[in-house]
Amino acid sequence: MIHFLQQLFGRRAGADAAAATWQPARVPTPEQAQQHARWVAEEVYRNWLAPYYKAYHLRKGGAGGKRGLRVELLREEGRQGALLFYDSSIGPGNFGHLYELLGERVTALGYHRACHDQRQRRHEQHQETVHKQLFKPNPTDCAECGRCDQRYGLITLDLVSVNGQPMFIRLSSNPVRESHFTAPKSFEELLTALLDAPAPDADTRARIATYWQ
Repeated sequence: MIHFLQQLFGRRAGADAAAATWQPARVPTPEQAQQHARWVAEEVYRNWLAPYYKAYHLRKGGAGGKRGLRVELLREEGRQGALLFYDSSIGPGNFGHLYELLGERVTALGYHRACHDQRQRRHEQHQETVHKQLFKPNPTDCAECGRCDQRYGLITLDLVSVNGQPMFIRLSSNPVRESHFTAPKSFEELLTALLDAPAPDADTRARIATYWQ
């Protein structure tokens, strides 16, 4: 699956991928911002945080199956991450809110958002849209060693869609390997901070349809 995604979204020299540049992401309208605030206040996110957290550990342990939410591991040189795949039971609206929530939770860990961009590329048979957020740790020093606290390193959060249909959220961390930074915390610790949450109850499950689109 990872190889397929690399082929689908990688750079191509052929005519099926038109050149595209990154542009600043659109700012939510006041109505969209209010809806997201209600989604967070009503804790609709509980329907997916714990299930994705469980799916990640099942996949990491080699026990991931066809039931439940789907997660794939991302391991590249200098970077570790996970792909949280969209499921038809979630709804595009909820998935978009989930993407925004994860960014807000990263900020709460002592980060600031360095950029929030989007890019559209037209291929022969599909259109790919990527929303990208890059987070950098706030410039604070470790009280014990005096070095700059990098926390989990640089964090990237992407939302990838094809033909307007969400495909996955990609979360990754890229540690800074320089002597004046502290040693980074692990990606597993980052996932725990972002996804470890109470399981949904009947009330939170009932709210899924409200924010479906």
